[in-house]
Amino acid sequence: MARKRNPNGAGSIWQRSDGRYEARVYVPQPDGTRRRKTVYGKTWEECDTKRQELVLRDRQGIPTPTRSAKLSEWLPFWLETFVKDDRKKTTYAKYETHIRLYLVPNLGSKRLETLGVPDVRRMLTAVTKQASAATAKESHRVLRSALTAANREELISRNVAQLVPAPRVVQRELKPWDLDETLTFLEVARRDPLYAAFVLAVALGLRRGEILGLRWSDIDLERRTLTVRNQIQRVQKELYADSTKNRRTRAIPIPQMCVAPLRWQRMRQAALRAAAKEWEESDYVFTTRTGRPVEPRNLSRSFERIGLDAGLPRIRLHDARHGCATLLFAAGVPPRVVMEILGHSQIAVTMNIYTHVTDGSRREAMGHMDRLLRRRRPTE
Repeated sequence: MARKRNPNGAGSIWQRSDGRYEARVYVPQPDGTRRRKTVYGKTWEECDTKRQELVLRDRQGIPTPTRSAKLSEWLPFWLETFVKDDRKKTTYAKYETHIRLYLVPNLGSKRLETLGVPDVRRMLTAVTKQASAATAKESHRVLRSALTAANREELISRNVAQLVPAPRVVQRELKPWDLDETLTFLEVARRDPLYAAFVLAVALGLRRGEILGLRWSDIDLERRTLTVRNQIQRVQKELYADSTKNRRTRAIPIPQMCVAPLRWQRMRQAALRAAAKEWEESDYVFTTRTGRPVEPRNLSRSFERIGLDAGLPRIRLHDARHGCATLLFAAGVPPRVVMEILGHSQIAVTMNIYTHVTDGSRREAMGHMDRLLRRRRPTE
């Protein structure tokens, strides 16, 4: 009985002069093109099984390279196919930078199947010299993610990036302002149009994008609550609203010290709206003179300028978030509550990064130890 003819695109099978069977199927490539893939079998059934596997992968949209793809081909394809629609724009932009500046220049000529541990080590050494250990560590993370996807797509049998440890990075020593320095900053900042934003950064530890993404509909001054739902981000030439860093919404009670600055900000914004010839209605708490969202970098510049005018040690706006956590811990707030206020997904982040033991806290702790271990005076 004659075998049925395969449908168009499903390939065909024939017997070679050496007795083996051969099949050819057009399959998708990692770069989006289609090429013909050849498989062999000792019997017609074995060859047909391999042919059907290729057809199934094609129908599922899984690339089957006719040759091992180069990293210069796979990395951009992975970025557009697996990252662009699934991750935040900021993540996509960061990955694209590492691929363009570090991974492709150092590993682009290597093929997926032949990429070895020495190649990854040489890349990390080169990036460390070119930029820093922290940059090399991030490039390692991007490469590992890209190779994990290639392994999941059965393009490679192992992820060599997992066999190479990332460079060790010495964490930058953080010295947030103490209580007196923080109060000095707030006193000097009172005259700045963004004063209320700085109060929120200091008192609530909000991220820069979260402050600028606040809308009046997120704030209830009567009940003294604030809900963090969005953030304002800039990626290259685009300023846009995005979800929070961990995509979670959190409600925070507003301390009394934040209420008056927010009411002042509402009155100030109403005056700007009335005086503006054109106003872009957005409901954002912090806007420009025309109602547009404030540039994140401008908020940071104002913060650093005021700190310099106040004669304080130079810190970043984000360091005020560290200072907030430290003050909360010094006030005896439980770690789990601090984690919820700052919006961390893991308490380890709160404990390991965002808390700094002050000299006063160390002295108090040693005072407790002194009292506990002090010898009793001998009775007379």
